Amino acid sequence: MPYLRANGIRLAYQRTGQGENVLLIMGSGAAGHVWDLHQTPALRRAGYAPVTFDNRGIRPSDAPPGKYALADLVADTKGLIEALSLAPCRIVGSSLGSLIAQELAISDPHLVRSAVLMATRGRSDVLRRAQDAADRALQESGIKLPAKYRAVNSVLRMLSPRTLNDDQSVASWLDVFELAGDAESVANGQEWIDTHRDRREALGTITVPCRVITFADDVITPPHLGAEVADLIPDCDLVEIPGCGHLGHLERPEQVNEAIVEFLRKY
Repeated sequence: MPYLRANGIRLAYQRTGQGENVLLIMGSGAAGHVWDLHQTPALRRAGYAPVTFDNRGIRPSDAPPGKYALADLVADTKGLIEALSLAPCRIVGSSLGSLIAQELAISDPHLVRSAVLMATRGRSDVLRRAQDAADRALQESGIKLPAKYRAVNSVLRMLSPRTLNDDQSVASWLDVFELAGDAESVANGQEWIDTHRDRREALGTITVPCRVITFADDVITPPHLGAEVADLIPDCDLVEIPGCGHLGHLERPEQVNEAIVEFLRKY
Protein backbone atom coordinates (compact mmCIF):
# COMPACT_ATOMS: atom_id res chain seq x y z
CA MET A 1 0.00 0.00 0.00
CA PRO A 2 1.43 3.41 -0.90
CA TYR A 3 1.80 6.20 1.64
CA LEU A 4 2.04 9.97 1.58
CA ARG A 5 2.55 12.69 4.16
CA ALA A 6 -0.21 15.22 4.67
CA ASN A 7 -0.50 17.73 7.50
CA GLY A 8 2.44 16.01 9.17
CA ILE A 9 0.66 12.63 9.15
CA ARG A 10 1.56 9.52 7.16
CA LEU A 11 -1.59 8.37 5.37
CA ALA A 12 -2.05 5.02 3.65
CA TYR A 13 -4.05 5.34 0.44
CA GLN A 14 -5.07 3.39 -2.64
CA ARG A 15 -5.93 4.61 -6.14
CA THR A 16 -7.35 2.17 -8.67
CA GLY A 17 -9.14 2.22 -12.02
CA GLN A 18 -9.00 4.56 -14.96
CA GLY A 19 -10.79 7.85 -15.46
CA GLU A 20 -11.59 10.86 -13.32
CA ASN A 21 -10.78 10.57 -9.63
CA VAL A 22 -13.38 10.11 -6.91
CA LEU A 23 -12.16 10.49 -3.32
CA LEU A 24 -14.01 8.35 -0.77
CA ILE A 25 -13.82 9.37 2.91
CA MET A 26 -14.73 6.72 5.46
CA GLY A 27 -16.55 7.20 8.75
CA SER A 28 -15.34 6.95 12.32
CA GLY A 29 -13.34 3.90 13.34
CA ALA A 30 -13.48 2.25 9.91
CA ALA A 31 -10.74 1.52 7.40
CA GLY A 32 -10.74 2.84 3.86
CA HIS A 33 -10.79 -0.68 2.42
CA VAL A 34 -14.43 -1.02 3.57
CA TRP A 35 -15.30 0.93 0.42
CA ASP A 36 -13.83 -1.95 -1.60
CA LEU A 37 -16.69 -4.27 -0.65
CA HIS A 38 -19.16 -2.47 -2.91
CA GLN A 39 -18.43 1.15 -3.81
CA THR A 40 -15.01 1.11 -5.49
CA PRO A 41 -15.95 -1.76 -7.87
CA ALA A 42 -19.11 0.12 -8.86
CA LEU A 43 -17.15 3.32 -9.47
CA ARG A 44 -14.58 1.51 -11.61
CA ARG A 45 -17.37 -0.06 -13.68
CA ALA A 46 -18.78 3.44 -14.17
CA GLY A 47 -15.43 4.65 -15.52
CA TYR A 48 -14.00 6.42 -12.48
CA ALA A 49 -10.73 6.03 -10.57
CA PRO A 50 -11.63 5.71 -6.88
CA VAL A 51 -9.16 6.92 -4.25
CA THR A 52 -9.50 5.54 -0.72
CA PHE A 53 -7.39 6.13 2.38
CA ASP A 54 -7.22 5.44 6.09
CA ASN A 55 -7.89 8.47 8.27
CA ARG A 56 -5.50 9.25 11.12
CA GLY A 57 -6.09 6.79 13.92
CA ILE A 58 -6.70 3.87 11.54
CA ARG A 59 -3.67 1.67 10.89
CA PRO A 60 -1.58 1.53 8.77
CA SER A 61 -1.96 5.34 8.68
CA ASP A 62 -0.41 7.14 11.62
CA ALA A 63 -2.29 7.02 14.91
CA PRO A 64 -0.75 9.79 17.02
CA PRO A 65 -1.73 9.78 20.69
CA GLY A 66 -4.24 12.21 22.06
CA LYS A 67 -7.72 13.41 21.24
CA TYR A 68 -8.39 14.36 17.62
CA ALA A 69 -10.48 17.26 16.35
CA LEU A 70 -12.53 17.35 13.17
CA ALA A 71 -10.20 20.09 11.93
CA ASP A 72 -7.28 17.62 12.13
CA LEU A 73 -8.95 15.19 9.73
CA VAL A 74 -10.09 17.99 7.45
CA ALA A 75 -6.50 19.25 7.20
CA ASP A 76 -5.24 15.69 6.58
CA THR A 77 -7.72 15.22 3.75
CA LYS A 78 -6.90 18.60 2.25
CA GLY A 79 -3.21 17.64 2.28
CA LEU A 80 -3.97 14.32 0.59
CA ILE A 81 -5.98 16.03 -2.17
CA GLU A 82 -3.11 18.42 -2.79
CA ALA A 83 -0.39 15.76 -2.61
CA LEU A 84 -2.17 13.57 -5.16
CA SER A 85 -3.16 16.55 -7.37
CA LEU A 86 -6.83 15.53 -7.22
CA ALA A 87 -8.34 19.00 -7.11
CA PRO A 88 -10.99 19.82 -7.93
CA CYS A 89 -12.25 16.33 -7.14
CA ARG A 90 -15.51 14.53 -6.66
CA ILE A 91 -15.92 13.43 -3.04
CA VAL A 92 -18.07 10.74 -1.45
CA GLY A 93 -18.16 10.78 2.36
CA SER A 94 -20.07 8.70 4.88
CA SER A 95 -20.88 9.72 8.46
CA LEU A 96 -17.70 11.35 9.84
CA GLY A 97 -16.42 11.32 6.24
CA SER A 98 -19.42 13.39 5.17
CA LEU A 99 -18.64 15.97 7.85
CA ILE A 100 -15.08 16.20 6.53
CA ALA A 101 -16.46 16.68 3.01
CA GLN A 102 -18.82 19.40 4.26
CA GLU A 103 -15.97 21.32 5.87
CA LEU A 104 -13.85 21.09 2.71
CA ALA A 105 -16.74 22.39 0.61
CA ILE A 106 -17.20 25.27 3.07
CA SER A 107 -13.57 26.30 3.55
CA ASP A 108 -11.82 25.11 0.36
CA PRO A 109 -14.36 24.92 -2.48
CA HIS A 110 -11.53 25.08 -5.03
CA LEU A 111 -10.60 21.53 -3.96
CA VAL A 112 -14.11 20.11 -4.45
CA ARG A 113 -15.87 19.56 -7.75
CA SER A 114 -18.95 17.93 -6.20
CA ALA A 115 -19.84 15.99 -3.06
CA VAL A 116 -22.06 13.10 -2.04
CA LEU A 117 -22.85 13.35 1.69
CA MET A 118 -24.10 10.06 3.13
CA ALA A 119 -25.42 9.60 6.68
CA THR A 120 -24.77 13.25 7.40
CA ARG A 121 -26.07 16.03 9.60
CA GLY A 122 -25.52 19.75 10.14
CA ARG A 123 -26.30 19.74 13.85
CA SER A 124 -27.00 17.28 16.61
CA ASP A 125 -29.94 16.74 18.95
CA VAL A 126 -30.55 15.69 22.54
CA LEU A 127 -30.56 11.93 21.93
CA ARG A 128 -27.40 11.85 19.80
CA ARG A 129 -25.51 14.07 22.29
CA ALA A 130 -26.65 11.85 25.16
CA GLN A 131 -25.48 8.73 23.36
CA ASP A 132 -22.03 10.18 22.69
CA ALA A 133 -21.75 11.41 26.28
CA ALA A 134 -22.60 7.93 27.54
CA ASP A 135 -20.01 6.35 25.22
CA ARG A 136 -17.32 8.74 26.45
CA ALA A 137 -18.22 8.15 30.08
CA LEU A 138 -17.83 4.42 29.52
CA GLN A 139 -14.47 4.95 27.81
CA GLU A 140 -13.18 7.17 30.59
CA SER A 141 -14.25 4.62 33.19
CA GLY A 142 -11.69 2.17 31.86
CA ILE A 143 -14.28 -0.62 31.67
CA LYS A 144 -13.61 -3.00 28.77
CA LEU A 145 -16.77 -4.63 27.51
CA PRO A 146 -16.66 -8.18 26.11
CA ALA A 147 -16.45 -8.38 22.32
CA LYS A 148 -19.78 -10.23 22.18
CA TYR A 149 -21.52 -7.40 24.01
CA ARG A 150 -19.95 -4.74 21.80
CA ALA A 151 -20.96 -6.71 18.71
CA VAL A 152 -24.62 -6.82 19.73
CA ASN A 153 -24.59 -3.13 20.63
CA SER A 154 -23.02 -2.21 17.28
CA VAL A 155 -25.49 -4.29 15.28
CA LEU A 156 -28.44 -2.70 17.07
CA ARG A 157 -27.11 0.80 16.38
CA MET A 158 -25.81 0.36 12.85
CA LEU A 159 -28.34 -1.82 11.04
CA SER A 160 -32.00 -1.73 10.06
CA PRO A 161 -34.88 -3.83 11.40
CA ARG A 162 -34.93 -5.45 7.97
CA THR A 163 -31.49 -6.92 8.67
CA LEU A 164 -31.99 -7.49 12.41
CA ASN A 165 -35.04 -9.65 11.73
CA ASP A 166 -33.20 -11.83 9.21
CA ASP A 167 -31.55 -14.56 11.28
CA GLN A 168 -28.97 -15.56 8.69
CA SER A 169 -27.98 -12.00 7.88
CA VAL A 170 -27.76 -10.77 11.46
CA ALA A 171 -25.71 -13.82 12.49
CA SER A 172 -23.13 -12.90 9.86
CA TRP A 173 -23.04 -9.28 11.01
CA LEU A 174 -22.59 -10.34 14.63
CA ASP A 175 -19.59 -12.42 13.62
CA VAL A 176 -18.09 -9.50 11.71
CA PHE A 177 -18.46 -7.06 14.61
CA GLU A 178 -17.20 -9.57 17.16
CA LEU A 179 -14.09 -10.28 15.11
CA ALA A 180 -13.50 -6.55 14.69
CA GLY A 181 -13.83 -6.13 18.45
CA ASP A 182 -11.30 -8.89 19.08
CA ALA A 183 -8.78 -7.46 16.64
CA GLU A 184 -5.77 -5.63 17.99
CA SER A 185 -6.51 -1.92 18.11
CA VAL A 186 -4.83 1.31 19.08
CA ALA A 187 -6.20 4.02 21.30
CA ASN A 188 -8.17 5.86 18.66
CA GLY A 189 -8.31 9.62 19.02
CA GLN A 190 -11.21 9.68 16.56
CA GLU A 191 -13.53 8.71 19.41
CA TRP A 192 -13.10 12.21 20.86
CA ILE A 193 -14.02 14.18 17.74
CA ASP A 194 -16.86 16.62 18.39
CA THR A 195 -19.45 15.92 15.71
CA HIS A 196 -22.16 17.99 17.36
CA ARG A 197 -21.25 21.49 16.20
CA ASP A 198 -24.08 23.43 14.64
CA ARG A 199 -22.98 24.10 11.05
CA ARG A 200 -26.35 25.11 9.64
CA GLU A 201 -25.36 28.68 8.86
CA ALA A 202 -22.07 27.63 7.23
CA LEU A 203 -23.81 25.00 5.08
CA GLY A 204 -25.69 27.78 3.36
CA THR A 205 -22.41 29.11 1.95
CA ILE A 206 -21.53 25.94 0.02
CA THR A 207 -21.39 26.58 -3.71
CA VAL A 208 -20.38 23.18 -5.13
CA PRO A 209 -23.03 20.65 -6.28
CA CYS A 210 -24.03 18.26 -3.49
CA ARG A 211 -26.30 15.29 -2.96
CA VAL A 212 -27.35 14.06 0.47
CA ILE A 213 -28.10 10.34 0.83
CA THR A 214 -29.98 9.35 3.98
CA PHE A 215 -30.84 5.88 5.25
CA ALA A 216 -34.42 5.41 6.41
CA ASP A 217 -33.62 3.44 9.59
CA ASP A 218 -30.46 5.33 10.61
CA VAL A 219 -30.52 6.09 14.35
CA ILE A 220 -27.06 7.72 14.43
CA THR A 221 -27.66 10.31 11.71
CA PRO A 222 -31.44 10.13 11.30
CA PRO A 223 -32.98 11.04 7.95
CA HIS A 224 -34.60 14.25 9.17
CA LEU A 225 -31.18 15.70 10.06
CA GLY A 226 -29.81 14.72 6.65
CA ALA A 227 -32.83 16.27 4.94
CA GLU A 228 -32.10 19.46 6.86
CA VAL A 229 -28.59 19.53 5.35
CA ALA A 230 -30.04 19.12 1.86
CA ASP A 231 -32.42 22.03 2.50
CA LEU A 232 -29.62 24.27 3.74
CA ILE A 233 -27.10 23.71 0.93
CA PRO A 234 -28.13 25.66 -2.18
CA ASP A 235 -29.30 23.42 -5.05
CA CYS A 236 -28.55 20.24 -3.07
CA ASP A 237 -30.79 17.26 -3.73
CA LEU A 238 -31.82 14.43 -1.42
CA VAL A 239 -32.10 10.66 -1.84
CA GLU A 240 -33.46 8.45 0.95
CA ILE A 241 -32.66 4.74 0.75
CA PRO A 242 -35.26 2.53 2.46
CA GLY A 243 -34.62 -0.60 4.49
CA CYS A 244 -31.18 0.26 5.86
CA GLY A 245 -29.51 1.81 8.88
CA HIS A 246 -26.32 3.80 9.39
CA LEU A 247 -24.34 1.32 7.30
CA GLY A 248 -26.64 1.71 4.33
CA HIS A 249 -23.72 1.57 1.90
CA LEU A 250 -23.21 -2.03 3.09
CA GLU A 251 -26.84 -3.04 3.67
CA ARG A 252 -28.25 -1.72 0.39
CA PRO A 253 -25.17 -1.24 -1.80
CA GLU A 254 -26.91 -1.48 -5.18
CA GLN A 255 -29.29 1.38 -4.41
CA VAL A 256 -26.54 3.46 -2.82
CA ASN A 257 -24.15 2.92 -5.71
CA GLU A 258 -26.84 3.86 -8.21
CA ALA A 259 -27.50 7.11 -6.35
CA ILE A 260 -23.77 7.92 -6.19
CA VAL A 261 -22.99 7.20 -9.83
CA GLU A 262 -26.11 8.94 -11.15
CA PHE A 263 -25.10 12.13 -9.31
CA LEU A 264 -21.42 11.97 -10.29
CA ARG A 265 -22.35 11.64 -13.97
CA LYS A 266 -24.20 14.95 -13.69
CA TYR A 267 -21.43 16.74 -11.81
